[in-house]
Amino acid sequence: MRRVVRQSKFRHVFGQAVKNDQCYDDIRVSRVTWDSAFCAVNPKFVAIIIEASGGGAFLVLPLHKTGRIDKSYPTVCGHTGPVLDIDWCPHNDQVIASGSEDCTVMVWQIPENGLVTSMSEPVVALEGHSKRVGIITWHPTARNILLSAGCDNQIIVWNVGTGEAMINLEDMHPDVIYNVCWNRNGSLICTACKDKSIRVIDPRQQTIVAEKEKAHEGARPMRAIFLNDGNVLTTGFSRMSERQLALWNIQSMEEPMTVNEMDTSNGVLLPFYDPDTNVVYLCGKGDSSIRYFEITDEAPYVHFLNTFASKEPQRGMGYMPKRGLDVNKCEIARFYKLHERKCEPIVMTVPRKSDLFQDDLYPDTAGPDPALEAEEWFEGKNGDPILISLKNGYVPGKNREFKVVKKNILDNKVAKKTEHSSSSNKSSSPKSEAKLEEILKEIKSLKDMIGSQEKRIVQLEEQMSKIAI
Repeated sequence: MRRVVRQSKFRHVFGQAVKNDQCYDDIRVSRVTWDSAFCAVNPKFVAIIIEASGGGAFLVLPLHKTGRIDKSYPTVCGHTGPVLDIDWCPHNDQVIASGSEDCTVMVWQIPENGLVTSMSEPVVALEGHSKRVGIITWHPTARNILLSAGCDNQIIVWNVGTGEAMINLEDMHPDVIYNVCWNRNGSLICTACKDKSIRVIDPRQQTIVAEKEKAHEGARPMRAIFLNDGNVLTTGFSRMSERQLALWNIQSMEEPMTVNEMDTSNGVLLPFYDPDTNVVYLCGKGDSSIRYFEITDEAPYVHFLNTFASKEPQRGMGYMPKRGLDVNKCEIARFYKLHERKCEPIVMTVPRKSDLFQDDLYPDTAGPDPALEAEEWFEGKNGDPILISLKNGYVPGKNREFKVVKKNILDNKVAKKTEHSSSSNKSSSPKSEAKLEEILKEIKSLKDMIGSQEKRIVQLEEQMSKIAI
């Protein structure tokens, strides 16, 4: 007898919003008109682009700092124009990059326990775009490589370790670039452009490997992402403004492998892909739902699983990497949904009765160690992600400090410090010196914080005594 229902371990995945006290409240989420996710998450922090007067800023909150966020909470505020996109470095959970309307890309190092004071000086500012920078994405497997795309229709690949623009793709896109995505090992990128074309590009050879014109007939923005097997998944609109999901084989782009038509709504569909489970989640901007599909090797390739529906529309969405999930609760995805004034985590779970580790749900996943150094990648080497097991939960290692190696004042200071330490005490290593310095800095910042809180308590006590009188 023919099977009526397709077997899949993800058929019963269900989404659940967390309780109110586990949300991040009173956040003024950015109102800028740009179709990026406005939120980036890693196992330590959640970063959210916010409204800021006189420039651009984003919040960086430790994951455990839930509840109401004070208006005076420190921000990352070095940009002179609104921030359009942010992305955490996959190889260092304290490094985040941001792109802005001020035409610059900035890379920031967040202190281990979060911000104590507002941060306005980046580790490195990357200048090369002539118009606003709306897309930022780190290389998945090589250390310190960052890609940015701007409204000048250029794509620049930076070596952040030296602060240099290494590759500049200028004449490939005649119009605004909607998004850029690396493939699994970072040897190719795929782009969606306002001219309705999807392009697969080899950035080091600076050649277009595959191209499909009018991938979606509609005029509204498209998105394109690489899947594990090298195929490309796109979201866009039909001529009748129906939202579509299509799958393409980059070896023959004449016809899509499959097209799914969904509904008529004008929100751009942001795809989030889990390479371990081959599940893709579609979050529409302005929608109040998340649809999810499983991608398989056999026709019809894309299988609808379910929809998570809620009442409130989403302004943006953050997606937690696999190593930040709770494997004991069979959590296979966690989203951070942005409302107008808050950020609400949504947990996707596979219902299982057993408390044991479910190895079929958690194959080895990409870890935080880079497979290559930046120079190796620019020389032509490729490396697949270095995988880690989640069996005992992810334990973060010590992030090595992010440094920019170029002739600048910072370097001289570092050199002087190491000379001084070696002359004063041969036995103490520069590494332990740096560690001690970091601890002292942290103690000082905590003292300052306690001092300011004491002042505030005194003021509040005075106000209370006045009220009591």
